[in-house]
Amino acid sequence: MYFGREGSPLRVIMEFIRIIVILLILGGLKGAFLKFIYTSFGINVDNANGPWLVGLSILILLFVLYRNKLQFSGFYKGSGKVKLSKKVSM
Repeated sequence: MYFGREGSPLRVIMEFIRIIVILLILGGLKGAFLKFIYTSFGINVDNANGPWLVGLSILILLFVLYRNKLQFSGFYKGSGKVKLSKKVSM
C-alpha cells in the first residue's frame, strides 16, 4: 500500500479515525443542543422531517470547520491541505 511520500498508512488510518470521532462527538453534541433548544420552545421534533435538514446542516458546518481549521492539526502531514475559499466558507 502506497499513500504518497508524506503520509504513511498508519497516519492515514489514524486521520480517518480522527475524522469519524469528530463527526460523532461534535455532530452528536450539536444535534443534542439543537434538540434541547427546540424542546425548550415547545417544538416536538421527534416525528418530523426537520431533523434530517438539521443533521445535514451540522455535517456541512463540520466539513467547513475541518477543512479550515482541524485538518492542519491532525496526524496526516500531506501537501494537499488547503483551506476553503472565503466564498465557500461564508
